[in-house]
This record gives sequence, C-alpha cells and structure tokens, in this order.
Amino acid sequence: MENNLEIISPITEEHYDEIILHLRNNFFADEPLNKSVKLCEHGDKHEDLEKHSLQTLQDNLSVMIVDKDANKVIGVALNGIQNAGDIQTEKEKLNQANDEKYKNIFTFLYGINQDLDLFCKYRVDRIFECRILSVDQNYRGQGLAKQLLQKSLEIAEEQGFKLFKQDATSFYTQKIAENMGFVTIFELRYKAHRNEDGEPIFKTSEPHKFLKVMIKVLE
Repeated sequence: MENNLEIISPITEEHYDEIILHLRNNFFADEPLNKSVKLCEHGDKHEDLEKHSLQTLQDNLSVMIVDKDANKVIGVALNGIQNAGDIQTEKEKLNQANDEKYKNIFTFLYGINQDLDLFCKYRVDRIFECRILSVDQNYRGQGLAKQLLQKSLEIAEEQGFKLFKQDATSFYTQKIAENMGFVTIFELRYKAHRNEDGEPIFKTSEPHKFLKVMIKVLE
C-alpha cells in the first residue's frame, strides 16, 4: 500500500460520520441494485441505508482505508455478524423502513439467504458477513477493494469464524472474490427476477448481470 494510504481496523465511533459521508458519495448511489431502482443520487442522505451501515459498524469488524494526505476515507468494508434467526428479525424490521425501494432490495436479499439456510448447511452458529465493499470512485482500479477484503478475511480468521459470506451484487466484487478463493453457492440473473407483470424488478446496467452469494470456508 502506498505510504499516504493507511488501512485501519477496528473502526472507532469517531470515524462513523466519515464512513457515512464516503458511502453517500459512492456506494449508496453506485451499488448495482440501488442504482437500478434509482434509490438515491451521489451525496444524498438515506436514512435506512445509514441505519443499516451504523448497525454493522457496531459489530467492530469493519475495515477502512484512509488517504492521509487528503484526510479522507477512500474505501470501506463494512462487516457484521449474522447469527441464526437474524434474517427473520431483519425482515420484520423492514416494516419500519421509510423507503419502498429499500424494502424491495432487502426483501429480495433476505429471502434468498433465508432459503439457503447456511447455518444448517455448514453447521455454524454465526457467519462473518461482508455487507458493503466500497471504494471512492477516484481511487478505483488500484486494488483497494482486494486489500479491504483480504484484511476482512484476516479478521474473520482471528475472531474464530468458520464461514465468510457476501452477497456480491457487483461484477467487480464477484471477480475479486473469485480470485481470492470464494465459491459461488447461489446465483441469479437479475433479468430473471420479475414482478407480477413479467417485468424485471432490477434493471441493472452492464456488466452487472448476476447476484452471487459467495462464501469461503475458514480453517
């Protein structure tokens, strides 16, 4: 990593506002599902996404990269703990969400994960989950996402997790994860997920064609 860049974990509460600002300017608008339904524009606040992000940060497993010269967060991996039963709880909490588009995205993701039942399949009682992997649009193509994911793997192993999972919605995240030994256990072409009228619900842009649930079993 370049001398002006620093990778930091755990992320203390004093950095939460910086993380949210980074996400508003990058991930919230750029993530393929969010973008496909026009969930928000660059720089916009989004109450539900911010609650989701802050809840994840409180698990103290996340990672960020800071450009010390620019004094800004340029990349984050927001990692959380998923326990058995959490998905059902989160699905019920969606009723309190303010944004119908947000509800649709997370109902879709939670439904798939609930059907997969990884706790039973892999005989674990908790899962390390990378929920958001984001790099500042001005720093992409430098391998920072890979470094964030690698550091996240190290944390998962240090904390004794047996299973690392991510719902990889982006083609680029999928390629990085594949190159790091993650295995796809479920994939769905976005165009195949349709509403009652037969129209695709998520009209994602190229090259984002699939949702892939990807895992890595840890020793």
